[in-house]
This record gives sequence, structure tokens and C-alpha cells, in this order.
Amino acid sequence: MTVIDVSEAEFRTEVLERSSEVPVVVDFWAPWCGPCRQLGPALEKAAEAREGKVVLAKLDTDQNPGIAQQYGIQGIPAVKAFVDGEVADEFVGAKPPSQVEAFFDRLVPSENEILLQAGDEESLRKIIEKEPANVDANFALAQIHYRNGELDAALERLRNVSGNFLADGLAARIELEREEDPQLLAAFEALDDLRLEEGIDALLAALTDGRLDKDGRERVRKVVVAVLDALGVEHPLARETRRRLAAALY
Repeated sequence: MTVIDVSEAEFRTEVLERSSEVPVVVDFWAPWCGPCRQLGPALEKAAEAREGKVVLAKLDTDQNPGIAQQYGIQGIPAVKAFVDGEVADEFVGAKPPSQVEAFFDRLVPSENEILLQAGDEESLRKIIEKEPANVDANFALAQIHYRNGELDAALERLRNVSGNFLADGLAARIELEREEDPQLLAAFEALDDLRLEEGIDALLAALTDGRLDKDGRERVRKVVVAVLDALGVEHPLARETRRRLAAALY
């Protein structure tokens, strides 16, 4: 059974002991709690999608105040995931379904997550068959097309990806590579070889030397932004590059 109701009397056996076999997610809730009723269906859907791999235990805090006090529940809804009898992850408040899915994925990957981790073309196409707009699968498949030299196929796949800096950067890079500009090709080679500073320097220089038209400058900008996104906001090179990119553009 994927979703169960538990009480204080059953908590040790149904949650703590069972969590040595499969992760048990406990939904601390109460009937009067509006956000609890909002969150509940998303929790149940996520648990049912991972049937046999995770258990969702719902505990009414009004009826079981001792357990709520023991685990420091001060506001509901509160969700705690137990693994081997210990709290492995948790959150408080009603979260959107995407964040609930991510929470469960950290415990037990969904079928799509498993296929995405496999990363081969067949697995990625299985995801897209069910979810044509899946951003991660479309981007990963576009990367495969790109590595295989299938540039048109890569660009077509990237049209299904929106709001993703890495995808925008790859599409821009493909368009720039087709122009066969030696300076830009050298910059891309440096990035591929993890000579990041050298590659970034060459791209920023291309923004300021007057050789590129408006579209070309925008594509270079997208490539640089993709590199920054991959580095993460706290990376020292990313911080310095953001400043230099702004100076080059404005």
C-alpha cells in the first residue's frame, strides 16, 4: 500500500521500522488546514507514481500531538522523509507539484528520472513520447544530436526547450559554428578543453571588436550566459565574467 494513515501507536512500526526497507514520507496534517488539503493530492500522486518504492504516511497532528511534538512540528503542513529510522529530508508548507516531485526524486527517482539518468537516445525518446515538452530530455537529446554532427536535428529539438540558458547557449553556438569564424571556433575549442578563461576571453573580445552584427553579438552573449549558468553563481570566474559581459554589452 502506497498511502497509509498512521497514529502514535503505529508510528514506530509503520514509519521508523518500515523505513529500513523503503523510504517513508510522513505528511503531518490536520483536517482544518487548508494548505494541507492543497498539498495532499500532490504528495499522493508522487507516492503512487513510485508504488512499491516509497510509502506516504499521513498523520493527523490533532489526534497525535505527542509525535508532532517529538518531531518539532510547529506549523503544518510539514513533511518529513524517513530512511533507516532517521529524518533524511523535510520541508514545511504547501509546495507546487514540481517541488514535491523533486523532493520524492531525491528519495526515489521516478521512471522518467531513471530514464534521464541513463541518458541514452532510446531512454530519452521514451520520456519524450510521454512528455513531448520535457525540457531535460529534449536538451539531452539535442546534445546527442550535436555530438553526432546532426546539427539540424539538434536545433529542431532545442525548439522544444524554453527558459533554459544551457539550451539557448547550445542553439546559439550551433549557429555561430556554421559561420566558421576562426576566433569563435578557437573559443569553443578552449571551452571544450576546459580552458574556460581562455574561451571566455575570446568570446568577450568578439563582442567588443566590431566584427559581429547584432544577431551575432546576441548569440555570443547566449553562449557566455550558458557557461556562467554551468559554473554556478558563486564560482569566482562567473562573478568576474558577469561584470565583464555587462561592460562589453553596455
